[in-house]
Amino acid sequence: MYFQFPVNRFLGRQGSFFLFIVMRAQKKIWKTPGSWKDKGNTLDMASEIHMPGPVCLIENINGKLTANQTALKILSAVKQPVVVVAIVGLYRTGKSYLMNKLARKNKGFPLGSTVQSNTKGIWMWCVPHPNMPNHTLVLLDTEGLGDVEKGDNQNDSWIFALAILLSSTFVYNSMGTINQQAMDQLHYVTELTDRIRAKSSPGNSEVDDSANFVSFFPAFVWTLRDFSLELEANGQPITADEYLELSLKLKKGTDQKTKSFNEPRLCIRKFFPQKKCFIFDRPAQRKNLIRLEQLQEGELNPEFVEQAAEFCSYIFSNSKPKTLSGGITVNGPRLESLVLTYVNVISSGDLPCMEDTVLALAQIENSAAVQKAIAHYDKQMSQKVQLPTEAHQELLALHRASERRAIEVFMKSSFKDVDQKFLKDLQIQLEAKQKNFCKQNLQASSDRCSALLQDIFSPLEEEVNQGIYSKPGGYRLYILKMERLKKNYYQKPRKGIEADKTLQKYLMSKESVSDAILQTDLTLTAKEKELKEARLKAEAAQAEARRLEEIERQNQLMMEQRERLHQEQVRQMERDRANWLAEQQRAQERKIQEEVEKLKETFQAENRRLQNELQHLHRTANSPDDICILL
Repeated sequence: MYFQFPVNRFLGRQGSFFLFIVMRAQKKIWKTPGSWKDKGNTLDMASEIHMPGPVCLIENINGKLTANQTALKILSAVKQPVVVVAIVGLYRTGKSYLMNKLARKNKGFPLGSTVQSNTKGIWMWCVPHPNMPNHTLVLLDTEGLGDVEKGDNQNDSWIFALAILLSSTFVYNSMGTINQQAMDQLHYVTELTDRIRAKSSPGNSEVDDSANFVSFFPAFVWTLRDFSLELEANGQPITADEYLELSLKLKKGTDQKTKSFNEPRLCIRKFFPQKKCFIFDRPAQRKNLIRLEQLQEGELNPEFVEQAAEFCSYIFSNSKPKTLSGGITVNGPRLESLVLTYVNVISSGDLPCMEDTVLALAQIENSAAVQKAIAHYDKQMSQKVQLPTEAHQELLALHRASERRAIEVFMKSSFKDVDQKFLKDLQIQLEAKQKNFCKQNLQASSDRCSALLQDIFSPLEEEVNQGIYSKPGGYRLYILKMERLKKNYYQKPRKGIEADKTLQKYLMSKESVSDAILQTDLTLTAKEKELKEARLKAEAAQAEARRLEEIERQNQLMMEQRERLHQEQVRQMERDRANWLAEQQRAQERKIQEEVEKLKETFQAENRRLQNELQHLHRTANSPDDICILL
C-alpha cells in the first residue's frame, strides 16, 4: 500500500501545525549580519556562514527524530545556494574523519575511539565553499548504521533516507571491498521505495516510480576504506570507477537468488544519476588510529593523504548545489524547510513524498514571496507617496509603479506558483491596498482642507460674531471678504482631490450666516434710506442758507475791497504828486548847482589866466635886458 501525500491533505488537519512550525522557525533572531542569539547562546557569524564546529541538525532520541531549532536558525541565515554533502555508512568506518577533511579541519565531527557509536542523528557543519564563491558547503554526518545497541533497523532506514533527500552529493562509506556483504549492507537502498514516494499520484509501480527519483536524487560516491586489493580485472589495471561499475553489473536470471543479487545494484543504477568511487588505504598504523585527530600529516600514510586530497578535490569541484524538481536552487531557508517537512512527516508516521514536499516548500516560499512583495510595495509607497496627492491619477501612477516593482520582487522569489495562485493573491492584496490608499487619500485631503478652511476663515467667523457685518452694506463687505479668503484657500498647495468638495460643503454650512447678514443689511438699509432722505433735505436747506450767507459775505467783501482800492488810489496819487514836487525841486537844485559849478569853473579859469600873466610879468621883470623902471 502506497501512501498518497497530496498538498490539500498536507495542508489539512496536520498542515496548520506544520506551517506554524515552519513559519516560526523561519522567523529570524538576527540582530546584526555578524551574530545571532538564542537563549543567551551566541554564535559568531560572518557575511558567509562560519560555524566553529558542527551542530546537531536532526536529533535521534530514543528512536524519535526531531529537528534541532538552533541548527535550523543557522540554516535560515544562509541566503546563498548550498552544496549539501551527506555521508552514511556503518558505525566505526571513519565517516567523520572524511567530513572533517571536507571542512578542512582536523577536528570537528567526533571520531570516537571505541566500538560505540559517537554520532547520533544527523550533524551539520556549514562552511564557505572553497571553490564556489557565494556558495555554502553544508556537511551532514550521520550516525553509524547497524549499531547493535539500537536494535531497530527502521531508524537506520530513516537516517539513510533523510541523508539522500537532503543532499546533493551522497557519500556511502564502507570498509574493504565491494562484495556481496557490502551490497547486502546497502539494503537501505532497496527500501527507499517503501520509505519515499516520488509522486503523489497513484497507479505507479515501484520501478516506474523509482525511475522518477533520478530528478530528485543526489550524486552517489562510494568510499572504500582500508582497501587492500589491487585494482585489476582480467589481468588489466582498472580505475576505482570501473571497479564500481563492474560491482554493479547485473546477473541474468529470474530466480530469487539472482533477484536478491540484482536488486541493490539495480536500485543504485536507477536511483543515482551520477556515480563515483574512491579507495583509501589505512590512514595510519592501528595503534595510532585512536589518536587520528592529533596526527600530523607526516605521520599519516602518504597514500591515504593523497587519496583523501583527491576525494576532497573531487567533492569541491564536482558536487553541485542542491536543487529541486524544475531546477530550483536550494538555499539555507529552503533546506531548513525541507528538514522540517521530512522530519515532521516521518514523526507523524507518514511517508515523505518528494513531489508534495516541493509543492509544500513552494507554498511556504510563495507565501513569503507575497509578503516580501507586499513589504516592498509598502516601502515604495511610503517613500514616494505624500498624502494628499493633488490628483487621483498621481496616486494611481505611483501605485502602478510600486505594483510593477512588487510583482518583480515576487517573481524573483517565487517558484512553482501553480495556476498563478499566489500571483493572483498578491494582485488581490495590491488592489486592496490601492483602494485603501485611495480612501486614505480622500480622508487626508478632507482633513487637510478642513484644517485650511478653519485656519483661513476663522478670522471672518470671529468678525461675524463681533457684529462687524451687521450694518447697512455689511453683506457686500462680507461677500468681498469671503471671495478674498476663497482665493487665499485656492492658492494653498497640496489640498488634494477633495478641495472643491470640502469648500462647497463649508460654504453650504455658512449659508444661514450669509442669509442672516443679508437680511440685516436689507432691514438696516431701508431705515438708512429714510434717514438719509431727511438728512439730505436738512442738508439742502442748510446748504441754501450757507449759499445766501456766502453771497452776502462776498458782496461785503467786494465793497470793502473797492473801498480799499479807492483809498489806495488816493494814497498813490498823493505819493505821485509828492514825488513830482520832489523831483521838480531836485531838478531846480541840480540846475542851480550846475550854474554854480559853471561860475566856479569860470572864476577858476580866470584865476588861472591872471596867475599865468603874473608869472609871465614876473619872469619878464627879472630878465636884465628888459629892465623896466617904474616910477
